This record gives sequence, C-alpha cells and structure tokens, in this order.
Amino acid sequence: MPIYDSSSESDNEITPRGKLFGRQRPMHAILGGGKVADVLLWRNPKVSAALLTGVTTIWFLFEVVEYNFVTLLCHISITAMLAIFIWCISADYFGWKRPTIPQLLSDQAAFSEVVYFFHWRFNQFLQKLLHIAGGNDPVNFFLVIISLYVLSVIGSCFDFVNLLFIGLVSMETLPYLYTRYEDEVDYHADQMTRKGSKVYKRFLNKIPRGTVKEKKHS
Repeated sequence: MPIYDSSSESDNEITPRGKLFGRQRPMHAILGGGKVADVLLWRNPKVSAALLTGVTTIWFLFEVVEYNFVTLLCHISITAMLAIFIWCISADYFGWKRPTIPQLLSDQAAFSEVVYFFHWRFNQFLQKLLHIAGGNDPVNFFLVIISLYVLSVIGSCFDFVNLLFIGLVSMETLPYLYTRYEDEVDYHADQMTRKGSKVYKRFLNKIPRGTVKEKKHS
C-alpha cells in the first residue's frame, strides 16, 4: 500500500513558494546583521573590494609566485618597516602627520564581532547538520550527501590553499549575487526541491510493505 497518495502531490503544487533552505529572515540578518554582513553583501564596497583584493593577492603569491609562508611574512615585514621609516622621516622633515594604526585594526569590537559571527555560524551549521542527519528532512539529507561527495571530489583536485581561496571568494560573492537575484534563485530552488520530494515519495511507494496480521482474541 502506498505511503503517500496522489493528493499529497497536488497539494504540493499549490503550496506557496518558499525561500532558499526555508529561511524566514533577510539575508543580512542571517549573516549576523553587523559589519561582517555588510562586507559580505558589499554594502561597504571599499572594504569588500579591499578584502577580495587582499585574498586574491595572497593566493597569487602562494600559488603562482610559490612564496614560502615564512619568506613571504619576512618580506612583507621588511617592506612595511621600510615604508613606515621613510614615512616617519618625511613627516618630520615636511611637517606631515605620522602614520597611525588604522581604526579598523585597532578596534577590539570589530574583531570580537568577526569571531562571534564565525562561532555563531558554526553552531548553526552543527544544529542544522544534526537535524538533517536525524532523518527529519529527507530531501535535504540526500542533497547534503551529494554535496559532500561533490566537495570531496573537488577537494581531491585542488590543494588546501586553492580550496581555501575558492571558499573565501564564494563567501564574498555568492551572498551578494543571491540577494541581487533572490527571486530567480528561490524559484528554481523551489522547483528542484519539489521534484526531489516527488521522486523520494515515489521511491518509498515502490518499497514492498508486508501486511500486518491481526491478533485473534479468544
């Protein structure tokens, strides 16, 4: 006997279209709603562009130029010290303002917010993973399995630095692109989810079920 009848599929057609991954809050709130979210969504274009440029430069130095980490760190330190030395000498000679630490780097609250954001996102990830692994969301269970397998294949084709670079670039570009094309992405994701749910239900219906014998009462 089928577990799901045809009426469940017809009801699924008239169900209103939901958001990607069933989210209820705006993307800015999901990303923490602070400075980190502003950077990831490019609401502060200068900082976002500087971060993307810095990550790309580091990747280029490690992968293309093939710098060693210690060598690169020493060269950057030497260059920075020489630049600050020349700046300070010029400032005393021409009456310019001496260099100071940027406020963003000296602001303890900014660093605390970044650490809190990643800690909060990690906890959210673990809770969602436990919810899906417990069999509460069959469609997303298979999607996660497939995604992890695809990620493992991709990981075998790239080294750690390249994979980290791809992840950081994706973090800074995908949320922005999603918010810009939110309606189109939600529509296609909803269609794929409904088709996957139908295939899963049909698969369950094909599993043979034994008849339950009624107990005879004397």
